[in-house]
Amino acid sequence: MTVATLLLAAAVVAGLALIPVGLPGLWLMILAGAVHRLAVDPPTLSWGIVALCAAVALLGEFLEFRTSARYTEKVGGSKRASWGAVLGGITGAIVGVPIPVVGSVVGAFGGAYLGALAGEYSVAKDIVRARQVAGGALVGRGVATIQKVLVGLVIGIALVGAAWS
Repeated sequence: MTVATLLLAAAVVAGLALIPVGLPGLWLMILAGAVHRLAVDPPTLSWGIVALCAAVALLGEFLEFRTSARYTEKVGGSKRASWGAVLGGITGAIVGVPIPVVGSVVGAFGGAYLGALAGEYSVAKDIVRARQVAGGALVGRGVATIQKVLVGLVIGIALVGAAWS
């Protein structure tokens, strides 16, 4: 294994560590793959594998948002609650960034909960129902995070595996 491949593997591990804390770990991996493609002569990664991994990353982002919304709807939440969960999760992750390590995680989960709570309450005007829906959004956020880490594993294995061969 070359030094460049070891650096790529290190970037993949760093990217995987960033995903659960709500930071763009998938995109760090894609960037590392592109840099590896440009830096290694002769190239061991094709642009095709980098592009395929970028497409998988986009799918991972879509799955994250869809899963959060789906779990909100699964417990009977409104479309407004689903959107509240998604937008609250994004906002919370961004707001939590200044707090080291756990800020983005707490922000993303708390934001999903509060967004769904506010969205459902604005429709149903029933706090008990809104709490149940927000609980579903919280579970959905957890499942979405696990899915995104799994997508990151696929991307990491594809990039490092292709660079290693």
